[in-house]
Amino acid sequence: MNFDEISNRGLVMLGCGKMGSAMLEGWLKGGLAPSAVHVIDPHPSDWLRAQGVSVNGPLPADPAVLMVAVKPQMMGDALPRVAGFGGGGTLVLSVAAGTPIAAFEAVFGPGTRVVRSMPNTPAAVGKGITAIVGNEDAGTGDLDMAEGLLSAIGQVVRLQSEDQIDAVTGVSGSGPAYVFYMIDALAAAGEAEGLPPEMAMQLAKATVAGAGVLAEAAVETPEQLRINVTSPNGTTQAGLSVLMDEATGLAPLMRATVKAATDRSRELRG
Repeated sequence: MNFDEISNRGLVMLGCGKMGSAMLEGWLKGGLAPSAVHVIDPHPSDWLRAQGVSVNGPLPADPAVLMVAVKPQMMGDALPRVAGFGGGGTLVLSVAAGTPIAAFEAVFGPGTRVVRSMPNTPAAVGKGITAIVGNEDAGTGDLDMAEGLLSAIGQVVRLQSEDQIDAVTGVSGSGPAYVFYMIDALAAAGEAEGLPPEMAMQLAKATVAGAGVLAEAAVETPEQLRINVTSPNGTTQAGLSVLMDEATGLAPLMRATVKAATDRSRELRG
């Protein structure tokens, strides 16, 4: 990413927890000067203090980007401190869950360019996927800027409308928890078949992680990868006959799971 504009005008981070720290680490490795970054955080970590960035110091008058990374329950207290950056000069980029674009427009005022993003927890290890969407004032260049910054923590997709955030929440936002539960269930199943608990868990973790890497790296679709390892009348087919049952298998269960999370996201949005 080209950091020229940020280097010249600065970037303000409102909050810098695990995800913010993961992003900052990526930017600094990518060549962003620490002096361009200004962090507001009531409880800065020792790691953050050691990076050479400004922590709770004077802020630039017209930063290129204001990144909002505080928890939703802290938003009401935190946003007024930076409301003066509204009006269009500064791009407001939110990585805060559950706060709609309208809430930022209400605080920052008309003309403010806002990009809302929905990252997920693997972002903390650079393996996340983040969905972004901008308001009417945000142009293609703003989305390019947001994508460039968020690429430090993984992949980025662009939504057509903010309403799609609810479905993103149901799939990738909540999805890591589904996978963690699947790992637990797979390990428990192995233990039930006679494996030691530690070995069953090691096998389950490595299998899920390895399959995910293979699915991302392969040219073939996940469906084709499944077919490739399924011998006729073999062990995999025996297992899949249970997992792929149209009535009781994984597909209807995942549809219900994602729908429940998506519906709840819509409810919380009000």
